Amino acid sequence: MTQVTRILSQIESGDPSAAEQLLPLVYDELRKLAAAKLAHERPGQTLQATALVHDAYIRLVDAQQAQHWDSRGHFFAAAAEAMRRILV
Repeated sequence: MTQVTRILSQIESGDPSAAEQLLPLVYDELRKLAAAKLAHERPGQTLQATALVHDAYIRLVDAQQAQHWDSRGHFFAAAAEAMRRILV
């Protein structure tokens, strides 16, 4: 089990400190994903990749809504979907 997958399991089981451990591990990949999403937007978009990452991350690890992540790939697919929804 990768470190990211292990931390995702901890988040799912309600560990409040796990979300803090996860962000540094996935931030660079989420930032690249956000930049790619924003590259397809119309010119003049005021939202920056950093803000998109933070908004999506908050939605993904919301303590009020239990999430189930099958794997690291599942997490990043959900992140891409969250970013798309924010941009729409």
